[in-house]
Amino acid sequence: MSQADWYFDFISPYAYLGLMRLRELPQDLEIRYRPVLFAGLLNHWEQKGPAEIAPKRSWTYRSCTWWASAHGIPFRFPAAHPFNSLPYLRLAIAAGSTGHAVRRIFEALWTTAADPADPALLAELARSLDVDPQAGSRQSVKDALRGGTQQAIAAGVFGVPTLRVGDELFWGADATDFVKAYLADPGILGTAEMRRVATLPVGASRIPI
Repeated sequence: MSQADWYFDFISPYAYLGLMRLRELPQDLEIRYRPVLFAGLLNHWEQKGPAEIAPKRSWTYRSCTWWASAHGIPFRFPAAHPFNSLPYLRLAIAAGSTGHAVRRIFEALWTTAADPADPALLAELARSLDVDPQAGSRQSVKDALRGGTQQAIAAGVFGVPTLRVGDELFWGADATDFVKAYLADPGILGTAEMRRVATLPVGASRIPI
């Protein structure tokens, strides 16, 4: 397996932490960066994001801050969260969705406590990436993000970050060890128990109160 697709949205602190963990994967694995709109995934799968549930929001912010500190990863929440990530996703696409561009944008948003709504931040990022600051308003860029999100949904992607290796999806920053084990031995997903849980019957469904 020489290629993998990494689906992300800049709005997610877990995506930033997941980005930092990609370096743990084999060096000969080519990562293709796939910007998607997290809100689009949530809408399709009828979910709420962590920041939309008040107690979960507080837990998420504190947990991510602790985890980054414990692992020596530079990390500071932006001035406000959630924020509108559309301009940054479109900027990444306009910059070719390269690893360099994706890392540069993530670092600007998740290590500086800057305000993502500040137009100066977006403009400075565009200049640093040698991209026209208005490139994100091009219809082709908007269509690329919309199409990429739909393609991710069609592949079964339901959250960010998600790494797709072949036809297998690995969700979350904490899935890195699972990915490494799978790359070393794809057979771990073919055991009798793995096959059993993949098709486990639903025992009960949620009943509205």
